[in-house]
Amino acid sequence: MSPHLTSDLAGALRADIVDGRIAPGDRLPSESTLIARHGVSRTVVREAVARLQAEGLIHTRRGSGSFVLVPPPPESSGAHRPARTLKQRLELLEFRTAIESEAAALAAVRRTPAQLAALEAALGNFDAAGGNPAATLGFDYAFHHAVAEASGNAYLADALQNLGPAMIAMPRQRLEAGTSPETDIGPVSVEHRAVLDAVSAGDALAAAAAMRIHLAGSRRRLEASAGERD
Repeated sequence: MSPHLTSDLAGALRADIVDGRIAPGDRLPSESTLIARHGVSRTVVREAVARLQAEGLIHTRRGSGSFVLVPPPPESSGAHRPARTLKQRLELLEFRTAIESEAAALAAVRRTPAQLAALEAALGNFDAAGGNPAATLGFDYAFHHAVAEASGNAYLADALQNLGPAMIAMPRQRLEAGTSPETDIGPVSVEHRAVLDAVSAGDALAAAAAMRIHLAGSRRRLEASAGERD
């Protein structure tokens, strides 16, 4: 087996994820399709998929295939570094907690009616898309970005814009067979609602606390997901 073939295939699949041709929650093409499309052996396909799995980009479910978890940011971006390993994702959550708690506090005292409406819309869309992993990831990010926009601080808004949807780590439970969408995203929705209610009430301290609680919950879910994989 040529290591170059494995690297080339892994790079091609990674590019498909980065460019959005394979969205978070989508299934990768089957082994047979990849073999025919790229002219490689089954061993090369499996090694390439294993590389992407080790990077935290995909999750393989026995009998169902491999699914994209989260798109990485461009390697050339100087705004932030990719968060692919568990350690990197936990560090990203620490960074997000620092900036998003302040963003929520500022949003509570600066938000406009239009910005409150945008937050309500993002949360409503998130709840409605519970059965679609790719859609829930997008609306999850949209909610957090809307909070940053409502802060009235361009640097905070830019920080979330630069991170992009890749800042949302897709819990593997969203891809498991038999998982109830309501059970899976329910805690996240409740936590988002607490942030929105505090922002709507103009309570800066409560808004910051609600965001910290939410991101602490994200940390617990991420660690639990990694523990189940291990």
